[in-house]
Amino acid sequence: MRATPAVLTLTLALLVTACTDQAPSPPGVSAARSGVPFASGLASPVWQERAAALVGQAGFNAQTATRVYPLVGVAQYQAVQRAEAAEAGGRSQLERDRGAVAGASVVVLTYLFPSQAQALEDMVDTQENAAPGGLHPAFARGEAIGRAVGAEIVTRAQGDGFAAPFTGTIPVGAGLWISNTTPPTIAGGQLPGVTPWFLTSASQFRPGPPPAFGSAPFTAALNEIRQISDTRTAEQIQIAAFWALSIGTPTTAGFWMQVATDGINQHSLSEREATHLYALLSATMFDAQIGCWDAKETYWFIRPWQADPLIAVVAAVGRPNHPAYPSGHSCLSASGAEVLSTFFPEQRAQLDAMVTEAGLSRMYGGIHYRFDIDAGQALGRNVAHFTIAADASGNSVLTAR
Repeated sequence: MRATPAVLTLTLALLVTACTDQAPSPPGVSAARSGVPFASGLASPVWQERAAALVGQAGFNAQTATRVYPLVGVAQYQAVQRAEAAEAGGRSQLERDRGAVAGASVVVLTYLFPSQAQALEDMVDTQENAAPGGLHPAFARGEAIGRAVGAEIVTRAQGDGFAAPFTGTIPVGAGLWISNTTPPTIAGGQLPGVTPWFLTSASQFRPGPPPAFGSAPFTAALNEIRQISDTRTAEQIQIAAFWALSIGTPTTAGFWMQVATDGINQHSLSEREATHLYALLSATMFDAQIGCWDAKETYWFIRPWQADPLIAVVAAVGRPNHPAYPSGHSCLSASGAEVLSTFFPEQRAQLDAMVTEAGLSRMYGGIHYRFDIDAGQALGRNVAHFTIAADASGNSVLTAR
């Protein structure tokens, strides 16, 4: 499928600005470049692309996929920090950073995708041998550091609560969401109890309630989706399908990680700068998802097609098995774009346009009301502002210890 206008605009626009690995530069301030060219290229984008491919191949749902990226990204960034603290300088540093990324990535991805263990180890060997010469002791030293960091992140993942079953009660009543399954289940139901990267609680940025079921504002919002359903254009269907990013794809989080990769590649960022962006971006989106599901499981709001059975859902989008309010897609997209806008300030308008289009795509698809989108975008931005500030302090969960 062709890219939408907003996506094409961003692809061209990302040729402008870079980022630093320390606190992001204020909007409009050109970031200092510290990266040193290395013929073999960065290791982190290659591992992030492999993570996205494995997510798609495994058929992870969006909630599971959104957890993968920060486990990899934070491990990469902490490994580079620790490796550079151990020793610094010149060509040796470049190889050591690559080794640190490879070591951290292979451990985390092997934990997440154990059947891919040998192929992942082969990637490490390939990256080590990409540099000229025979022996690469700096890479090997970095790799050892990275594997140790990766093991620490795996330990965190094993205790983060993501594997815990949902034990709550799905309420029943007028205006409440109805599960797609019998007996009733909810995708991502455990998320409010999962350990966040930055948030102090899942409810930290919980939005107020949606319009009351049956009220005039609710009826107007429902009628808007019914009108779209009755008159849906080919372009609206295309936009809905483009942004669906469902099972079998890198999902919404993976999409925004690819936007980051495009900027990293275009600006020849250093390994440290690249891993910083990946870590902050992915951890922010995961925390936004936790906050989003806290709200979903507070309000349990009915989906449009359940409130009006004559609303048709675009097949490529499907019927998500969790409540409507707020939109998870908008929570992730708005939080991700906010982080990217902080690192690439000249691209804020294009990134905001993409968030707007992503939100509209869920209305075009027949699965969200406009107030779901608005609340999701506000929650996502609030989470991002919090994580960006914490990261800028220089002493956050992303800081290597």
